[in-house]
This record gives sequence, C-alpha cells and structure tokens, in this order.
Amino acid sequence: MAMTATTQLHDQRTQEAFGTLRKCVTLFGAVSGIVFGTVAVMAFAGHGVTSFMCIRGAVLLAIAPLIQRMITRAATGSYQAFDRVRTLSAVMPIAIIGVDLVPGLCPAWYAVLQGLSAVALVGAAFITRGAALSAAFPKKK
Repeated sequence: MAMTATTQLHDQRTQEAFGTLRKCVTLFGAVSGIVFGTVAVMAFAGHGVTSFMCIRGAVLLAIAPLIQRMITRAATGSYQAFDRVRTLSAVMPIAIIGVDLVPGLCPAWYAVLQGLSAVALVGAAFITRGAALSAAFPKKK
C-alpha cells in the first residue's frame, strides 16, 4: 500500500528526521550565540572587534529561531516552509564560509567559529535531501 505525503509526515522515520534537523539548527544557533557572546565580551573588554563581526553575529543568531519556526511549520505539512529550510540550509553554509575567506575581513578565530556553525547547517542540508523528508515532500510540478 502506497503512503500519501500526508501519511508520510506522521511516519516515524520522517519525525526522526525532523528531530535531527531541529538538533542541527539548534547547534547552529548555539554556536552563533557563542560567537556573538564572545564578540560582545571582547568589545566590552576593549579588544578590537568590528561592526561587521557584531552585526553578522547578531544576524546569524537571530536566524536560528526563524529556521526552527520554519521546521515546525514544515513538520505540519507546509511545503513552502520545508522548501525554505532546504534552500537556507544549502545556501547559508556557502555564504558563511565564502565571506569568512575574504582576506582581512575577520580574525581567524571568528572564521573558525562561524565555520563550525556552517557545518551544522550542512548536516541540515543533507537531512532535508534525505529519503524520509523527500518522501514526505515530493517535488511540486
């Protein structure tokens, strides 16, 4: 008996995939929080931080709960939310690492921490393209 996409959403494998996806985005948010916190402490201590580091740290930290909300909507069947999570999880790591590779833009420690946050999103990108979620969200024509 073939499962419909709606039935597939309630499948154990699909729910486990959503759980792992949430963990990846939570890890991204946690590392982003560490980065932003480190930048804030360094700024208050009088060490050299740039406005780029502050703004980017805040923006990436703010994005994590937005992605979590999209995951919640996707888990209830929203293809649009799922597609956004799938797209963001693929594009953001490339953008994060690409910007970090610009010479002189940020210190090495900052780039390494941002790179770690990107790794969590790479995991999310693989999960959104895995068998469980692909079955729950067949491509729209």
